[in-house]
Amino acid sequence: MKYKTIFISDVHLGTRFAQAEKLIDFLKENESENLFLVGDIIDGWSIKRKFVWPQSHSDVIQKILRKARKSTNVYLITGNHDEFLRPFVPLVLGNNLEVSNEFTYTSISGKKYYITHGDFFDSITMTKKWLAILGDYGYDFLLYVNHILHKIRTTFKINSQWSLSKYIKDNVKSSVNFINDFEKVLTDHAKHKGYDGIICGHIHKAEQRDIDGIEYKNCGDWVESCTAVVETYEGDFKIITW
Repeated sequence: MKYKTIFISDVHLGTRFAQAEKLIDFLKENESENLFLVGDIIDGWSIKRKFVWPQSHSDVIQKILRKARKSTNVYLITGNHDEFLRPFVPLVLGNNLEVSNEFTYTSISGKKYYITHGDFFDSITMTKKWLAILGDYGYDFLLYVNHILHKIRTTFKINSQWSLSKYIKDNVKSSVNFINDFEKVLTDHAKHKGYDGIICGHIHKAEQRDIDGIEYKNCGDWVESCTAVVETYEGDFKIITW
């Protein structure tokens, strides 16, 4: 498929749970004029703990760079996991690759969107980094449990995609409240700055809805859900699950 713009976030290359092969397949099958990488593409936190970098992770980087060389405009937004890039921004690499903490995007319909990873609006990440890192360890543990459950389902041929980490995210009250607060802070900021909408990542929950007149769009992730936000040439925004 050919789209005006593709937005992806939270790939977390450098972790054992990154769905690099699926992302490569997605990038092969889908072209766009613009490709926004909305933060946490490379997981510097995880690499510091334990270096994990299979060939497929290099293949993702090479595929993105190849798109930039073939005239796709690639925009990389820094996230908290790839914050090691922040001392160097804004950064322009070649003709078609830009790195920054944020971008503004104007859609085909003329609407203006603020693009940010989202961690700048997460009070825990910004004020209690130790707690955010501890939470990252916990998330890795939940992903490991998901991996074990998947092996059990495969062995016994159980047709289910139930995810413990997704269940907690969607049903535990404190998690739900955090997500709701995160979305509200982001949309309030967009409204204050005169934007029509906001496109972000960070919380690994793909979403597209109206919040107090502001279009909120979250790209999701490529660890569990393998989702992207796309803008078609008709000016419509959609969430694709790969």
